[in-house]
Amino acid sequence: MISFELKVTPWPLDEALQPAAVEMRMQSENLPYYRWSNGPGDVYGVHDHGYHKILYVLAGSIVFRLPKSGRQVALGVGDRLALPAGTAHGAVVGPEGVVCLEAHQPIES
Repeated sequence: MISFELKVTPWPLDEALQPAAVEMRMQSENLPYYRWSNGPGDVYGVHDHGYHKILYVLAGSIVFRLPKSGRQVALGVGDRLALPAGTAHGAVVGPEGVVCLEAHQPIES
């Protein structure tokens, strides 16, 4: 079984963030993705998923709340979040809204 851990990876500082570049990265990882967005201050209640979530922030910001650990993960433009399946989380969208690319990776057995 491959380990999948919570991880935030910032976009390389020496590389301009372009949506096409993010799409190419997701394609290179064989991650079918989709784009979504939310307005300022939108809130997602605590929930979890039966798949691993991979998310890149293209614009704006979002804060993921992880109630079991008491941790908050703030994501801005270019940040990549790997969120393991079964991780309880909620989120609050930042003051300028958020635009993301997201992929779902099945759990490997």
